[in-house]
Amino acid sequence: MSLAPAADSAETAMAKVSMCSMPLVLAIILLSATHSEQHQSSQAQTLLRIVQFLNFPTVLDSWNNYKDLCNIEANSSLAVVCYEENITQLHITGEEDAPLLPRNFSIDSFITTLVKLPSLKVLTLVSLGLWGPLPGKIVRLSSLEILNLTSNFLYGAIPLELSSLTTLQTLILDDNMFSGPLPDSLSSLPVLAVLSLKKNLFNSSLPNSLSDLENLRVLGLSHNHFYGEVPDFSRLTNLQVLELENNAFGPQFPKLGKKLVTLVLSKNKFRSAIPAEISSYYQLERLDVSSNMFVGPFPPSLLSLPSMTYLNFSGNKFTGMLFENMSCNAELRAVDLSSNLLTGSLPKCLLSDSKDRVVLYARNCLDTRNQNQHPFPFCRNEALAVGIIPERSKRKQASKAALALGLIGAICGGVVLVGLIYFIHRRMNTNKTMKKSPPRSITENASSGYTSKLLSDARYVSQTMKMGVLGLPGYRTFSFEELEEATQNFDTCTFMGEGSHGQMYRGQLKDGSFVAIRCLKIKGSHSTQNFMHHIELIMKLRHRHLVSALGHCFECYLDDASVSRIFLVFEYVPNGTLRSWISEAHPRRSLTWTQRIAAAIGIGKGIQFLHTGIIPGIYSNNLKITDVLLDQNLVAKISSYNLPILEESMEQGGQGVSSGGSLTSSGSSRMKHDDRSDVHNFGVILLEMIKGRPVKSETQVEVLEDQLQVALTADEAARRSMVDPLVRQTCLDQSLKTLMEICVRCLCKDRADRPSIEDVLWNLQYAEQVQDAWQGGESQSSEGSPVSPSIPSRLTY
Repeated sequence: MSLAPAADSAETAMAKVSMCSMPLVLAIILLSATHSEQHQSSQAQTLLRIVQFLNFPTVLDSWNNYKDLCNIEANSSLAVVCYEENITQLHITGEEDAPLLPRNFSIDSFITTLVKLPSLKVLTLVSLGLWGPLPGKIVRLSSLEILNLTSNFLYGAIPLELSSLTTLQTLILDDNMFSGPLPDSLSSLPVLAVLSLKKNLFNSSLPNSLSDLENLRVLGLSHNHFYGEVPDFSRLTNLQVLELENNAFGPQFPKLGKKLVTLVLSKNKFRSAIPAEISSYYQLERLDVSSNMFVGPFPPSLLSLPSMTYLNFSGNKFTGMLFENMSCNAELRAVDLSSNLLTGSLPKCLLSDSKDRVVLYARNCLDTRNQNQHPFPFCRNEALAVGIIPERSKRKQASKAALALGLIGAICGGVVLVGLIYFIHRRMNTNKTMKKSPPRSITENASSGYTSKLLSDARYVSQTMKMGVLGLPGYRTFSFEELEEATQNFDTCTFMGEGSHGQMYRGQLKDGSFVAIRCLKIKGSHSTQNFMHHIELIMKLRHRHLVSALGHCFECYLDDASVSRIFLVFEYVPNGTLRSWISEAHPRRSLTWTQRIAAAIGIGKGIQFLHTGIIPGIYSNNLKITDVLLDQNLVAKISSYNLPILEESMEQGGQGVSSGGSLTSSGSSRMKHDDRSDVHNFGVILLEMIKGRPVKSETQVEVLEDQLQVALTADEAARRSMVDPLVRQTCLDQSLKTLMEICVRCLCKDRADRPSIEDVLWNLQYAEQVQDAWQGGESQSSEGSPVSPSIPSRLTY
């Protein structure tokens, strides 16, 4: 039987199947191509939406071909990288000092759109005016390896959800307005190598969990409000860059690994010596410990570290003798030893090895006539003053004295014992009426000393004061034990600084609130009653626009109950000075024009309260822009005012005591009714708020005042040319002109020509009204009460 017909039939069938499958293959290919086109179109639409959210920045003007998005030509402002037709990298960098995006911008909607690019591994959005709290939903970009949101206006806490980005290697949030503590959850990022949070508003100690980031190579925390001890970073064996500049870290030098290349600790509160092991940091290239309170000998071996190129030890209390024959690394390019207590001769290698090297060594006691040296006794006396030298000798003297006293005691023990028993008996009879108290202090409840005059004065307290105490706890007497607990026994990590008016500490009360505690050492012998008229005044200092008093504590000697120290407790304001928000350090975080007016109104209300809200009023407060602090809501608070008790606590040995036993008013010459002096100082503050740069001399004030005078008589363009460029385009001319007029009037040389603080306030509120009306918002004053923008401004005298 032949099989040929069957074979032909099979071939025919296969041909038919083949012909039938061709359309199917073509369909699959076409469907795949269509899906790819749709996918690219979807990503293109997402990018277009992102551009719309960013208000069509000029850096994206050339971005027209959205369909071919993976082949967009990269430049310094824009780059898109694709892998297998998925966008994996997106880099957009706006213009420097980009303003806030419009009011209708929503950071939540923006991130919702952004997560539609789920394959993103690298996201860079720099200087684009983004504002608002960073939403936690950004973690939907689960493949992120690098996140850079530098130079925007993002605020609030770092979202806890970031800890779920287990592939994140680099997190850069520099130059924003993030605040609060660092979350412990950051330690859950297993491959994090770069963490940079510079120029923000973080206000806490560092969590110890940071030391668990074993892969960390770069940690940048400069220009924040961090404080306390730096965690033990000795386990971070990969750490190469540590930048902690301009915080309040201290007092101990941090424990670190030996692979550091850059270490910046400048402008903190370190007060220890430099540990010897730093001389074995052979990879260290840059070391900056300037502007602290480091003590102890300067380690000369740092000059010869093999990688060292930059060394800055200026502005400390380092001691020790330098010698001409010391060795230096030939690669050193800059050395600054200024303002220490160094003696001896400057090493020749610093001056001879390289002509390109910068070496500064002024204000030491070196054997040279160059760069303004102190005489040798100055450094010796200063070293004694900071306790560097005398501690050993004191211990030796104490040991010798103890031995001598022991021998004498052994010989005369019987006599001493009898005398001691007699003395104790006398003291017990004398102190029968005294309340039992801790062995080193007694505290007095000031309420028992309040006079009837205090109660009668209450009816004269203005409505301003009544409104000002809202949100603050009542004024009270603190126990010494409370303050010890709040400051961890006045630990150095809570030390904020020291001036002519005592030491300042940061404390945390049991309710979690932070306070600032000023410690005044009292000279002479004064009872608590001697200070009661001061306490009566201090307890009135409670207002929204003052750093308000919360209470006080007396520490007294047990033998005669005289006051040894007074502790004044004030509210803690964490957001820095007004200058730091206007003309220093954070230009991208500068206050808007409306916020500047609101701050000026707050200062004016604080001054008005000091003059008229309490009896007696407080005048001649020598106000400066650095005396104005901003709280977490950017409310301005005056932190320095003329309290006579601050001056009298500095009086020598009882000279401030009258024959009647009460303290004289050493500040009386400054307490006279001179409200126009404060108005002039207010004018200087206004001048800096308008110009946006520091005003530091009377000559500069006069020059700028003349320029304002000319601008007031010119056109709008001339006036705007005088304004801080960061707010120049957002201020209404009428509002600007009103502020300029107020400023010029406040700066009049003749006191009689200056306006009253009430008239200054009236015109500031008018400037705020017209500005608000122009911006289309509801016209309300800074305190929230409705006003009419049609009221004309006034300046009366």
